Amino acid sequence: MFFEGSEKKLEIIVNASAPKLRSLDRTFWLKLVAASNADILSSISNEYCDAYLLSESSLFVWDDRIVMLTCGASTLAESACYCIEHLGEQAIAYVCYQRKNEYYAHLQASSFSDDVLRLRHFIAGQAYRMGHLDSHHHYIFTTDKHYQASRLDTTNELLMYHISGTVADYLRGDQQSTIQISQMLQLEQLFNGFSVDQHLFSPLGYSINGIRGTEYFTIHITPQENSSYVSVETNIDISSTQVDIFAELVRLLQPNSFDIIGFNSHIANKPFPHYLCLSHCAMTIEQGFNIHFSHYQQNGLEVLSPTLL
Repeated sequence: MFFEGSEKKLEIIVNASAPKLRSLDRTFWLKLVAASNADILSSISNEYCDAYLLSESSLFVWDDRIVMLTCGASTLAESACYCIEHLGEQAIAYVCYQRKNEYYAHLQASSFSDDVLRLRHFIAGQAYRMGHLDSHHHYIFTTDKHYQASRLDTTNELLMYHISGTVADYLRGDQQSTIQISQMLQLEQLFNGFSVDQHLFSPLGYSINGIRGTEYFTIHITPQENSSYVSVETNIDISSTQVDIFAELVRLLQPNSFDIIGFNSHIANKPFPHYLCLSHCAMTIEQGFNIHFSHYQQNGLEVLSPTLL
């Protein structure tokens, strides 16, 4: 069984003159999510943020911005267009649309180039590729409107491929529970004090959203043997945490390779035991974000078997 775990990501920040996004009614969010061919499964809220767990990943809403991730064959660019069209282009301060290369890109409803053409019907921006075209790479579209991000506006993303070991075996089993997965991933220790919303998918798959004040984290796991993928994202400054969150998750899930993507992050080129950083790419955009992409590979020979197609 195959499922495309690799996600597309959207961040939209609105101007101070725009309506507070959390004041928009539920119908707006239902339609925005439906534009990606996804559904809202559940939600949690606090004073600052509404976190929606989706059939295809997650949506986080603050008064001034949204962060949305969708996996599978979802059409996240359509949600971006829906949001820009309904709020009005003048209400938009900044848009960032990201897309990682997929296992089976030909099964997607669109390519990144298609998505950029669609987005440019609604808002102007620049498109970039970070990484080698014939290896792991990451696409980013950002608007070129006048906007200046705070240097404290941080995002850290960890994307892991071909996980192995005890936790991976459990995730592929048929006697799972959200409690046990959370314990095995040590989430209470790594993300202390967060309110969480978790979901197990059938036959395989796990998602969790967490919020603590204005902070968030989200983890999505597609554990299938031949195409396993795990994404972790947070706006915590993980370079200052007591526990090295990404290093611990890499240790637990033992991926064959992984990527780290950061916006105003302080973990570019950080060393990981038993892994080599094979490539690194960085750029600074006028809107105040220093963006970096690093690809890591396990330091050792991988012995593969042929796969019957």
